[in-house]
Amino acid sequence: MKVGILYSGGKDSTYAAYIAKQQGHELTCLITMIPESSESYLFHYPNIDWTDLQSQALDIPIVKTNLRTVGESEVQELAKAIKKAKEKHFFEGIVTGGLASVYQKDRIEAVCNEAGLEAISPSWMTDPEEYMQNLIKSGFKVMIVGVAAEGLDMNWLGRIINEEMIDELKELNHRFEININFEGGEAETYTLDSPLFKKRIEIQEMKMHWFNNYGFLEIKDARLVDKALNTQKS
Repeated sequence: MKVGILYSGGKDSTYAAYIAKQQGHELTCLITMIPESSESYLFHYPNIDWTDLQSQALDIPIVKTNLRTVGESEVQELAKAIKKAKEKHFFEGIVTGGLASVYQKDRIEAVCNEAGLEAISPSWMTDPEEYMQNLIKSGFKVMIVGVAAEGLDMNWLGRIINEEMIDELKELNHRFEININFEGGEAETYTLDSPLFKKRIEIQEMKMHWFNNYGFLEIKDARLVDKALNTQKS
């Protein structure tokens, strides 16, 4: 069917779009909510404005909505955003990158049901380690751009998800119960490349924001690069 992608620019929504495409769905648009702060209950915050560049990399149009409220009212704002996107790009379902958050899944499904749309969560309840391995094997290049958990310090910012990182996360899971797939909000990500991207993204400049025990990288400049060129160093 024709689907819209609830898109944050992180690994989960990008991978969900990839799986949906593999399942035969037609990706009509990206739907991006832009919170004013990191306090949003439902939506990704770090570098959300850079989803425009990912839209270009994917060659899929994007519909962006500024979110000015926090809490349960975010659900109503999402409903309005989906309605606006559907009027511009017809679709029959919404794809989400949900992994295990029942709070998020229930609210998105309620919005979809009200709008007569099918909610599709292709990664739902996938084993965390298997999920991260699949990202790597599928050719995704994903950068850590935010951390907020014991065991994750500023040295994690800017790292690319790879096999070595998964081993480290398994150890941190034993020590601090960190979710290997970051489902608990332990880290935020930004997708630099995927099998769906027509071009990859190269970061030109970033600024670190650190607050005692958590922080994030703010992308200041980035560009699209032909995939035939040498990839930037991890």
